[in-house]
Amino acid sequence: MSAAAPKPRLTPEEYLERERLAEYKSEYFAGEIFAMTGASERHILVVTNVSGELRTLLKKRPCKVYSNDMRVKVSQTGLYTYPDVVVVCGKPEFEGDREDILLNPTLVVEVLSESTEAYDRGKKFEHYRRIPSLGEYLLIAQDRCRIEQFIKQDDGKWLFSEVNSPDAIVKLPSVDCELSVAEVYDKVDFEKENQIK
Repeated sequence: MSAAAPKPRLTPEEYLERERLAEYKSEYFAGEIFAMTGASERHILVVTNVSGELRTLLKKRPCKVYSNDMRVKVSQTGLYTYPDVVVVCGKPEFEGDREDILLNPTLVVEVLSESTEAYDRGKKFEHYRRIPSLGEYLLIAQDRCRIEQFIKQDDGKWLFSEVNSPDAIVKLPSVDCELSVAEVYDKVDFEKENQIK
């Protein structure tokens, strides 16, 4: 019985060459490509709401808001990924001259899906924590009202808190603004989810 042939490994350069021409987005880590799945209507609404709110809140500030097409590289680990929403305050730093790979996010937001929730909470957050510029990480549920917040402290540790009320306000110290939970979930229908189950 012969062993299966090892999976070919790609260099970051090979990944980027393929990714820039690809119809669908993929993450890259340690020579492997991981296809990203499509998003639900609720997921898309939450991402749009968060992006819109942050853009409005940061409009007159030296911060830029990017939605899920901005690739982020964790230089310390080699992960290339696409956060749902990313904010950079100050001058954006990019890998290379194409300005499509951000290196210095200030705030990263991931909207949780059943297929990616464990990864977003675990390994992906391990990668994100290695980015020196990152001050805050938000995990937003799409099937119920719940926002989990991780804020980097001066000693490098991360402080966790969560909100579960549509009337709540999430203070975002990394970008010095406040996000309304009601606005995050504007037009998101949780009843449809509950009827399916």
